[in-house]
This record gives sequence, C-alpha cells and structure tokens, in this order.
Amino acid sequence: MPAIQPAHRTATRPSLRDRVDQRIFHAIWSRSLVYNTCWEDPAVDRVALGIGDDDHVLVITSAGCNALDYALAGPRRIDCVDANPRQNALLELKLVGIAALDFEDFYAIFGEGHHPDFARLYRTRLRERLTPFAREWWDRHTQWFSSARGSFYFHGLSGLVARGVRAWFRAQPRLRVAMFDLLAAGDLDSQRRIYDRQVAPLLWNRAVNWTISRQLVMNLLGVPHPQRRLVQAEHADGVSGFIRAALEYVFRELPLADNYFYRVYLTGRYAPDCCPEYLKRENFLRLKDGLAESIRLHTTTVTAFLHGGDAPISRFVLLDHMDWMGSYHPAALDEEWQAILTRAAPHARILLRSAQTQPVWLDQVRLADGATLRQRLRFDSALAAALQPRDRVHTYPGLVIADAPA
Repeated sequence: MPAIQPAHRTATRPSLRDRVDQRIFHAIWSRSLVYNTCWEDPAVDRVALGIGDDDHVLVITSAGCNALDYALAGPRRIDCVDANPRQNALLELKLVGIAALDFEDFYAIFGEGHHPDFARLYRTRLRERLTPFAREWWDRHTQWFSSARGSFYFHGLSGLVARGVRAWFRAQPRLRVAMFDLLAAGDLDSQRRIYDRQVAPLLWNRAVNWTISRQLVMNLLGVPHPQRRLVQAEHADGVSGFIRAALEYVFRELPLADNYFYRVYLTGRYAPDCCPEYLKRENFLRLKDGLAESIRLHTTTVTAFLHGGDAPISRFVLLDHMDWMGSYHPAALDEEWQAILTRAAPHARILLRSAQTQPVWLDQVRLADGATLRQRLRFDSALAAALQPRDRVHTYPGLVIADAPA
C-alpha cells in the first residue's frame, strides 16, 4: 500500500479540560460495557445498504443487535469489529444463546432483560461455549440478568443513565404516568397531545438541561468530548437543546408503536410486538437454523482489521466513530479511509452517522494519492435525506451514504 502522505491539517490542540475529560472517558470505556443495545436504526440501514446474499459486511459491533438484523438478510459474511472486548462479549453471548437455548429462555434474557434462572442456564448451557474473555466477563456479571431489582438494560454505562432516568420518573409520578401514556398512544395525534400537554411541561427545566449537558453523562452514553463539541456547534441551544429537539421529533412525529429504542430504556424491557428483529420468534429460528453463522467477531480497530486481510468488503457500517477522529486524530482518520478503500469491493456501499448534518471531515480527509473523499466517493445525498426523517432514534443529524469507485 502506498505510504500515507502527511496530513494536510493539524489535530486540534486539546485544552486541559479536554485532556481531563478524555482521561475520564478512557478510564470508563476501558473497563466497561458501554452499549447494552444498539442505538442506530437498522430499518434505515437495511434500505440504505440493500444487503444481498453475496455481500461481505463490516460493522462496528456495538451491542450486536444490528449485526443480527443484517444477518437476517442472508449475507455471505459479517465481520463485527470493536476495540472494546466487552461489546464483542455481549454479541458472543447472544450468538451462543441463539445456538443453545429455546426461544422462550432467549427472549426472557434479552427481551425482558431478566431471567430468574439465568445463573443455571449460563453455567450449564452457555459458559463452555464462550471464548476465554467473554467467559471471564460474564462469570462476573451474571447478576445483570437475574437480579430481582431490575433489568439487564439498566446495567452497563448506558444502562446507568437509563436507571437514573427511571429513578427520576419514580420521584415524579405524574411524569412517569404521562410517559407510559405516551408509549401506549395509538396514533400520532394522541402522541402529540400527550407530549404537549402532559410530558413536555414536566420534562424540561433548568436542572434537566444542566444535567444532560454534563460531560459525565455524555461519557456514560459513549459520547467523548470532541463529539459533544460538535453537537454544541450544531445546535444554537447546545447539547440540551439538541437532545430536546431530537426527543420532541421522536415523540411528536414518529409512531412509538414500533420504537423499541426508547421503550427499552424507559421500561427496561421490550415488548413482543416492539423489539429488535432478532427477538421475534420466526427470526430467532432463522438465525438458529444457520443465518447467525455468517457472523465473525474481531476485537481490534477498524484500521487494524482492514490491514489484516485482503478479501473485498461490499458493505461498511461505520457508526459515528469518525467524528472525534476528525478533530483529534486526523492522520489516523486518513489512514482508516485509505484502508477502507483498499479493501472496498467495486461500488461498495458505505454507511455512517455523525453529530454534524454535514461532517466537515468529509472534505478534509486526504488519501495516499492526495485525493479527497469528495473526489473519490459517490455520495447518495438524496437517499440519505429521504431516510433521515424515518430514523426512530434520531440522535444523529448526519446520515452519510456513499459508494466506493468501481
């Protein structure tokens, strides 16, 4: 591969506060499961990616829900890559559970977030199938699935935030009732009426705005300080204004009947008719019958994984990790894009999300031959604009869909 040319831009010099925030983020991230469920809408991804049976997919693992969703499309191979081994350990537990359990037990564990007999099931049917790291991790965390005090979805870093929200709702019974009324609303008109009259007046105040703007809360949600700064720059009212606008769009403009993302964090569990695709009986059985075998796990960085092989990859799902790299590690971002395009099959489709509507780094990345991404990729802005309003999570203003050259 040609040597990477010196970056044409310099990394942002972090302030003392930035360095402190980064150390706290790294200390938390390096010891914890960050995501207990995926926070990107795979229904949007499926349309954008058009996965077929000959596709080779690379996806950042996160909690593994979306990799299992993509597997239902029947691709030839899915490589799940994550630098945090705990995220891969979660997907590994799901894969072992699909292979070893019946649907009822599997749904109790990952649908209800609670199985009173999980410790026995883990010991007798799951543990020996796990790799050493995953086995060691789950040996120490089986209580996450069996504690009578809560749900698996109230554990991990993002789960701590959900648990805090639940405690706050319990302290405000009127708001708690209003939120459950909102989830039970049967149509958008009812949702808007309940949100405007019952939820919004109780939900938003100075204390809430201050709390959700803290970097500690962002750390627990897996948002490092460089990405928080992008959010602040994107919205006139900063992080709290951005979060409020996102939630108001979800609660007022999108049906909540199938919005399992917010349901699980508000209630601690999914519902049979409001859950990820892998938690539906017919899809569980399809995964069990062989579709899950397309998934492979890799604990490493995207760049290192790409350098480690030469098989062409036709679909890339890169989430939002490039936001912070663009500011603080621009040379590493250049190298990653060079590796992506080296491994990309002709016309490979690339999907990513960003805290910016138009990520500025798309115009800054330089490839080894001096070309920019704008010169090398073909961006499908029309499809991205059509899909973005349908995203049930709606916490990413930027949806980028691009094709590699032939």
